[in-house]
This record gives sequence, structure tokens and C-alpha cells, in this order.
Amino acid sequence: MGYLYALIAALLFGANGSVTKVVLEAGLTPTQVTQFRTVGTTIIAGIVLLIIDRRGFRMTRRQLVMMLILGVLGVALLQASYAVALQLLPVGIALLLEYTAVLFVAVIAFVFFKEQVRARLWIAIACVLVGLTIVAEIWSSSLNGFGVIMAMIAALTLTLYFLVGERQVSSISPLAVAFWTNVFAAAFWLPLSGWWNVQPAMLTTTVSLGGNLAAVHLPLLVPVLWNIVLGSFLPFLFSFLALKHLTVTATGIVASSEVIFAFLVAWLWLGEGLNAIQILGAVIVLAGIILAQTARANKVLDPDLAFTAKGVTL
Repeated sequence: MGYLYALIAALLFGANGSVTKVVLEAGLTPTQVTQFRTVGTTIIAGIVLLIIDRRGFRMTRRQLVMMLILGVLGVALLQASYAVALQLLPVGIALLLEYTAVLFVAVIAFVFFKEQVRARLWIAIACVLVGLTIVAEIWSSSLNGFGVIMAMIAALTLTLYFLVGERQVSSISPLAVAFWTNVFAAAFWLPLSGWWNVQPAMLTTTVSLGGNLAAVHLPLLVPVLWNIVLGSFLPFLFSFLALKHLTVTATGIVASSEVIFAFLVAWLWLGEGLNAIQILGAVIVLAGIILAQTARANKVLDPDLAFTAKGVTL
């Protein structure tokens, strides 16, 4: 069941990149999309907590501080930077760059936390660097430079989310973490996102799904709700459930399939394909990510150090 949960989460997160791109092209800004996602996830998680686990609303001061850090840096900035990257880059490449966070986690754990890692980490580093060079086709400079920068910022914020997050699934309800982190993320963007510029009539305006589904038109509210429910709340919940049944390493490896799903959905839906050389590069990067996951020692961590992880995406 743990592997099934992780795979469902990866599929939903991967598909959501294409949905988000449609929403952005319809006129919403990255920060407005992030505001909708965080507020929507807060409401849903809060209602579910109210029904099944009201203890999740009780937090110590220290826990709230950590939730604040995780919510602002690990959720608010992560989702916004990834959304900007999606505007400027193909979906699969944006996610591929974001997923280098797995590599950063392994390196930081080794260098700063003195965590035991296997020698394959260095092979993983080489794979990721070579693979990204090929995917980006640096020799032709075909990718938007600012988009690459935003994708790497997303990778850094996801790294923080992993490092802070993977240590406390056993001591705090994953649903409570989803609620509190999104509360702080929503509060962070409240005065900055420009949500007040989104007129209700805009959400009822029909928009094209673009790409190979250009002939299909739906009210903008439909992809926005997908983004909230199927792109945020449910995949987060499934990834948390996976962490209850699997180790972080196993969950992370399965979650890496999110990149494959993102490429596949973007190709079938938006027509964002890769050439043969870029596909080879993507395979090399994915191999490096999986190696980085398996390079970390699978040990029990101090539950007082941090909070729960995504398992992975966006």
C-alpha cells in the first residue's frame, strides 16, 4: 500500500504541472495560483482535521515556529518559484531541475550533518550534472535563463522542505502539518499575491486547455479547483500516507517517477516533447536522483528536529 500511495502522489503531482501551466496562461499570476493552492489546502485540511483529529490544532510555540519556517520557505516560496519556472520552461524540465533537491539533501546531510552516505553519492552528482547539461543543451542555450534560476530556487526551497520535513512524521499528524504549513504559506502571500485583482467573473470565463486539447474549453474555475484538490491536497495526503508505510528513501525513489509522469502528461497534453538527446539527459538525471536517494543511510532521526516531508512535488 505504501508504494501504491507514493505512486498515486507522484502521478497527481506530475500531472499538475500541465494543469498549472494552463491556469497561468489563462491570466493568473504565479503568486495568485500559489495563494489559491495554499488557501484551498488549508480549508480542506482544516475541515478534515476538525472531523477526525482535533488534536492537530494544538501546537507548542516551538512547533509553530518550525511550521512558520516550513510554511514560508518550504511551501510558499517553493510553489511560487516553481510556478514562475513553469511559465518560462517546459513542464518536465522545470520539474527535473526542481528535483535536484534530492541530490542537495544528500550532500548537505553528508557535509553539515555528518550523516553516513554511500560512495554512490558521488556517482549520483556526476549523473545529475552531466544529465542536466544535456537536457538544457547548454551548447545552444535553448532554455530561458530566468526560468532555470527560478527552477533552481524551487530546488533549494524543496531541499529545505526535505531537511526540515522528513524527521517528524511519527510525532505529528501529517494532516496537521499540511494544515499549519499552508496556513502560514497563505498568510505570507495574502498581502503580496494580488488576489484582490482576480474578479469572480474571471473564474467563470471559459479557457482552452491548450496543446492537443486546445478544442476543449472549460471555466477557469475547473483547472483552479483541480490545482487545489488533485494537485495539492490529495497528492500531499497520499505522500504522507506513503511515509507511514515506507522509509523516506523508498518513498523518495518512487516519488522520482513524478518527473516521468510530468514529461509524459506534458507531451500527450501540451505537446512539449524532448528530442532524443534531451531524453537521454533526462534518464541520466533521473538515475542520479535515484542513486542519491539510495546513498543516504536509512536511520531513525530525532523526531524533535523537524517536521514531515512531501515525499516529494508540487
